[in-house]
Amino acid sequence: MNVKFLPLLILLFAYLSANGQGIRVETLEILGANNTKISFLSNLVEAREGMLLDTLLMERDVQRLKRLPAISHAFYRVNLLNENSCEIQYIIEENFTLIPFANLFSSSNDDFAFRIGLQEFNFLGRNITLGAFYQYDNYSSYGVSVRAPYLLSNKFGLALNYNNFTTLEPVFFQDNTADYKYSNTGVELLGLYELNFENRLELGFSFFTEDYTYISGATNDAVPLALNVDKHLFKFIYDYNGLNYFYHYLDGFRSQLNLQYVGSTNENLPEFLIGFNDFTYFKRIGDRGNWANRLRLGLASNVDSPFAPFTVDNNLNIRGVGNTIDRGTGMIVLNTEYRQTLIDRNQFVLQGNVFIDGGTWRNPGGGFNDLLKTENLRIYPGVGIRFMHKRIFNAIFRIDYGYGITKEGDNGIVFGIGQYF
Repeated sequence: MNVKFLPLLILLFAYLSANGQGIRVETLEILGANNTKISFLSNLVEAREGMLLDTLLMERDVQRLKRLPAISHAFYRVNLLNENSCEIQYIIEENFTLIPFANLFSSSNDDFAFRIGLQEFNFLGRNITLGAFYQYDNYSSYGVSVRAPYLLSNKFGLALNYNNFTTLEPVFFQDNTADYKYSNTGVELLGLYELNFENRLELGFSFFTEDYTYISGATNDAVPLALNVDKHLFKFIYDYNGLNYFYHYLDGFRSQLNLQYVGSTNENLPEFLIGFNDFTYFKRIGDRGNWANRLRLGLASNVDSPFAPFTVDNNLNIRGVGNTIDRGTGMIVLNTEYRQTLIDRNQFVLQGNVFIDGGTWRNPGGGFNDLLKTENLRIYPGVGIRFMHKRIFNAIFRIDYGYGITKEGDNGIVFGIGQYF
């Protein structure tokens, strides 16, 4: 809400109290939408012409609008027409939404790797996301996706993904390591449903094929040199989003639960259950500070297999640790960082951050006491910098350097697009 209109709202509430009746919304306008369909936005917000003035509802509408990739900022304005009616205006600032991206990183064998792609976050002016990528990580990969959360109504949508992904994966067993060429090719379909302003559900399935081919390193009679397995997956996601958005600043709490059942046609890659929950908490500190936290708890079927689902990885959970250095069937990861805006000029923002990433894993086939063992614990403090554009969606280029302070700790630089979490 624009604070300069606060005195007017106080007068409106005083009027309501004195007269015992409400002020009716005569007209509703949405201003500033050049690339987004007005009809789409009008269907998305809860405010309607003819309703009684409800500032709490309008606050929810503004937050809902600011969560859309196409919109960088939004606020509302109330114009009193007479003693019984008013006009509501939602004013939005749009993002540029056709975004190329490029990530540079090191592969598991320290070779140069990259991912490039293109995404449109507001296709047809209806906040439909279309994306495609090409990745080279020892081998070529590509994928395409479409996500339309409001395709069928203002609550129900669909997402479809196709990936042909190939990389070099380390496999760990009996204190030895082997490199396998790993391929995953499949398609995924998800139904998306918004229960209410703060709660969303996703439910779907995928069919895919995993292929492991031995390249180099240690061998074991119990670990096959080649696998080609057809799999199927059922997925359920519950997202509680209580975050408030103000450009690149966040405030509030969010919880994202991901549950999956993976069926298999081969006992070497058996069926399993996997679940993890990301708890994130953000706090505004003054005008330019933001404290950000993520706690990830994960648990999978405790199969004693070198192909365990949870990884210790530079790009996923511990900055500076290296690329896929270990695997497990359970994990606890805590990331905390303080972000400070150093420069905020027009549309450009320069932000610095200091962080601590820490985590511990359960070994495949191990017990929960593995989570307490020092050899499974990683703690990596570090510093980073962010280059941002306030009117281009997710236009955040980040560089982080993490340094391990636990046993056999490593160090390294992580590049990426978007905040780490």
